[in-house]
Amino acid sequence: MTTTEQIKQDAEAIKDKVIARRRDFHEHPELAFEEVRTAGIVAQALGELGYEVQQGVGKTGVVGLMEGGQPGDQVLLIRFDMDALPVNEEVDVPFKSQTPGKMHACGHDAHTAIGLGVAELLAKHRNSWAGTAKFVFQPAEEIVGGALAMIKDGVLEGPKPTRSLSMHVASNLEVGKIIMPDGPMMAAADAFSITVRGRGTHGASPHLGADPIYAAAQIITALQSIVSRQVDPVDTAVVTIGAIHAGTVGNVVPDVVEMSGTLRAFKEETSLFLRKRVQEVAEGVAKSLGVEAVVSYPNAINPPTVNNHDMAELVRAKARELVGADNVIDAFRTMGAEDCAHFLKAAPGAYAFVGAGNKAKGYTEPHHSPRFAIDEDSFPTSVALVTASAMEMLK
Repeated sequence: MTTTEQIKQDAEAIKDKVIARRRDFHEHPELAFEEVRTAGIVAQALGELGYEVQQGVGKTGVVGLMEGGQPGDQVLLIRFDMDALPVNEEVDVPFKSQTPGKMHACGHDAHTAIGLGVAELLAKHRNSWAGTAKFVFQPAEEIVGGALAMIKDGVLEGPKPTRSLSMHVASNLEVGKIIMPDGPMMAAADAFSITVRGRGTHGASPHLGADPIYAAAQIITALQSIVSRQVDPVDTAVVTIGAIHAGTVGNVVPDVVEMSGTLRAFKEETSLFLRKRVQEVAEGVAKSLGVEAVVSYPNAINPPTVNNHDMAELVRAKARELVGADNVIDAFRTMGAEDCAHFLKAAPGAYAFVGAGNKAKGYTEPHHSPRFAIDEDSFPTSVALVTASAMEMLK
């Protein structure tokens, strides 16, 4: 049997390879559903390791299949995301993005490199695990669309996963620490837009029109009452308007105001309630002020990211072996969201955060910042954690 200590040593041995791959991906960032170069590198690497490779799943996703050397019926889906963000990098490093306006500002370059490291170690220790490892290199996580695109293309079939596993580097968590909680750890996410239609007029004669800007302001204020007065205080929810566009000059009341925002909750029933109330509040306030509000939801609700207790405990056990019990955090929740939630919903699994921040080195910037940076010393821990957990799930 392959021990966790052996896996740890193997992960250290390929550290330089993982770093080199990560830096290459970082130099060549690709946005959602544009990950052609990245996907090609991933597919070639998986093929050279002996995986059965399928490309073009969910447009630019890659799937790699390998059966273990022991008999078993578990199918483990191991997911890593690949896309970058439309951010102009401000980090001065030798491997800085070569594409202006595009940057790996969330660590998906690291995830892709770590995933290939895990694939290498699972192939190396193939005789120590059973069942099927199903690597899923996913596009378009940043627009919360890649998982559903891959599911639409059949990634949850042939073979159907029975368990799932994923991870994320965390710049706000020091190297050497791992977060692995039970239950919902990331929120359900929903996007919405509101179009407020009034009647334009001269800014000096507002009584001759119907002001959609004033109505929009009242709608925004009223929406905040949904969380403060209509959601159970022991529940958690967020209603945020993040964009508002209206008018062209200061002395003209426009016809239309466009707003968009996000809804977050840990319970799917709360997400549905938020949808219902946002529409009712917006339409009601608008009507009372003599304008019209049209609310739309362009996407399906992204479900909460929920860890299965048994799978999470299995990962926690490996994490304790790797970094010590004092460095494993088992209580954590964030209103951030992840479309890996669809995979965890389909197959009981676990999603961990691995510390990649380092205050001493100045790596403290949050994810999605143009100054985002991570400590590459976190890579061996990431590779070892996922590999050891995967082998345990594939017993």
